[in-house]
Amino acid sequence: MMKLNHVNLTVTDVPAAVNFLEKYFGLRNPGGGNKGFSALFDDDGLVLTLMKAGEVAYPKTFHIGFGQESDERVNEIYRRLKEDGFDVKPPQRSHAWTFYVQAPGGFTVEIMS
Repeated sequence: MMKLNHVNLTVTDVPAAVNFLEKYFGLRNPGGGNKGFSALFDDDGLVLTLMKAGEVAYPKTFHIGFGQESDERVNEIYRRLKEDGFDVKPPQRSHAWTFYVQAPGGFTVEIMS
């Protein structure tokens, strides 16, 4: 079986997207990157690259997701985002205990357990 290990997102603000993904989801940016490109890593071998574009137009349903080990962890991330001024609706039960947030740079993130 093959394992997906690389995803590239086009974003309007690479440093802001990097800061967001490091702060809330624990991705690491060991190389630093720059305003035009950066690579982030998780603990399971995923490489998430971010490339700058003047504008971003993802389809409405496009998103990346971060699965959490519990509903409480989802609630904790929700509270942190809300306290930091992000416009997020509370988690709800649908296909999972989940909510979505618009990330800096122009893409959507789902947090679920």
